[in-house]
Amino acid sequence: MVENTFDNPLYFENRELSWLEFNQRVLDEAKNSDNPLFERLKFMSIVSSNLDEFIMVRLASLKEQLNVGINKPDIAGLTQKQQIKKISLRTHKLVDEQYSHYKRSIVPLLKTKGINLIHTKDLNEKQKNYLEEYFTEVIYPVLTPLAVDSSRPFPLILNKSLNLAILIKRNTEEVFATVQVPAVLSRFIEIPNNGNKHTDFILLEDVMKLFMQRLFVGFKVICTYPYRITRNADLTIDEEDTQDLLIEIEKSVKKRKWGEAIRLEVAYDMDERLVNILKESLSINNKDIYYINGPLDLTFLMKLYDLKGFDHLKYDRYNPSTPLDLLGEEDIFQVIRKRDVFLHHPYESFTPVVSLVKRAARDDKVLAIKQTLYRVSGESPIIKALAEAAESGKQVTVLVELKARFDEENNIQWARRLEKSGCHVI
Repeated sequence: MVENTFDNPLYFENRELSWLEFNQRVLDEAKNSDNPLFERLKFMSIVSSNLDEFIMVRLASLKEQLNVGINKPDIAGLTQKQQIKKISLRTHKLVDEQYSHYKRSIVPLLKTKGINLIHTKDLNEKQKNYLEEYFTEVIYPVLTPLAVDSSRPFPLILNKSLNLAILIKRNTEEVFATVQVPAVLSRFIEIPNNGNKHTDFILLEDVMKLFMQRLFVGFKVICTYPYRITRNADLTIDEEDTQDLLIEIEKSVKKRKWGEAIRLEVAYDMDERLVNILKESLSINNKDIYYINGPLDLTFLMKLYDLKGFDHLKYDRYNPSTPLDLLGEEDIFQVIRKRDVFLHHPYESFTPVVSLVKRAARDDKVLAIKQTLYRVSGESPIIKALAEAAESGKQVTVLVELKARFDEENNIQWARRLEKSGCHVI
């Protein structure tokens, strides 16, 4: 009898664990010394942003299924409970490896290239004075400390926001407080270094910790540590029972900021009293607490990539080529009237596509335009062209994918703008 391999779990990989192995390969690129240093920073950042989305969507979905009593084997033979356990073990290992490489390799390499990420204990008096003024003039005005006691409940902590947990004391009473690290300010601050050739940077949260006592006059600050939570951001919408999908998604996106806490990241040496308060207030299990030996949320490294003067530490900028069929041609309609033109993105330029839509919007002979939009840029020239076409009387029909993951708000905005211009939006 021939074995039916399609029923044998041994022949299949679990989808979630397979995705984590993909993110391991991204981390491997960050560790690859053949890549320029600043490209490795980008890969290190991408590992963190990828993991955020995985936790918010994939892991959150599994936990939701388990919460409603679903615990059946997938095609690889793993139940929801087994998947969650394996994901936890693999993710902790991945994060430990990421931060080990960051501290042992990336930070020392940055220093050799003139970029010094320093700690408060390494500051000289001049630098401390500079940072005190910076704190007073720039940081202090946008901080909102929140204390927790019998009359003030634990505040709602924004998804993926970086925060500081503080233990303060007055007389014999110890009180938990929290303050969000302001996202409106740069995560890293350049500080003077007496004219040395290297550039010194310090993280925003470290400056806040240095002057935390200023926020709690009348109290003694016992300790301060960073923490960060990741919430359930999976949108579960029954499209068949929804009369207006746009409005329902708009409501769900707003709720996303306050979904169930799925992961808690804390400094590796955080005071156990603070850990216990956060754990109980957020209803987090021990296996979902990540003790981080380094700066929380390494996505800030993507901003470091944009520093000027370090192009020699990046790959040369790639300029997509113009398709051979369109070289020297001024009228794209004349070309495609003669033959089909195949565009190979991203190796060939996307400009001909934009030009086609722009030209169609202005061409008197074009009566109708039908377009599908999945993700569009902030100042999309295609959106402008479609709006212009509708306003000039052309029939414009646009299919917008509202559920493009984490681009829902953007697409809702474009859908409304196109409707106001007279486009028929589906």
